[in-house]
Amino acid sequence: MAEHTGESRNEQLTRNVGELLQELRVAQAGVQILFGFLLSVVFTDRFHDASGFEKSLHLSAVVLAVAATASLTAPAAWHRLLFRTGSRERILAIGNRLVLVGLVCLALAITSTVALIAKVVYGGIAMTVMGVLSLLLFGLLWFAMPFRLNPKPATQPTGPPK
Repeated sequence: MAEHTGESRNEQLTRNVGELLQELRVAQAGVQILFGFLLSVVFTDRFHDASGFEKSLHLSAVVLAVAATASLTAPAAWHRLLFRTGSRERILAIGNRLVLVGLVCLALAITSTVALIAKVVYGGIAMTVMGVLSLLLFGLLWFAMPFRLNPKPATQPTGPPK
């Protein structure tokens, strides 16, 4: 059944999968840069002198970056593995949820990294302030604003269009 765009259901699903994969390219670049930075930190002399708390905060950032990477790359892998199997609708429905989980993990990984840097450079108070500010910034720009811009938040789609 064609919607107001004049597309068939299959054309619409194809376009939506393409849009999802394009959005993932943007998010994946951020994850890759962050992950590379986090991996390189371990091999510095200063890291070996870090406190147990700082090492734990670093490890949590690494784990969150891994979760973000896995969540944000899964829909692309699924698309490739399930290409031409008629699974586009399921890829979109589940992929959208995974992207949201991946974005939350990415926001938390970046927040943890910023907090760690603030802790090492300026101390515990700066860590808390920068962590809270980072969380607020991501929460506002990535999550609160889209719901505010949407005139009908109750109809926020989590899957493919019907």
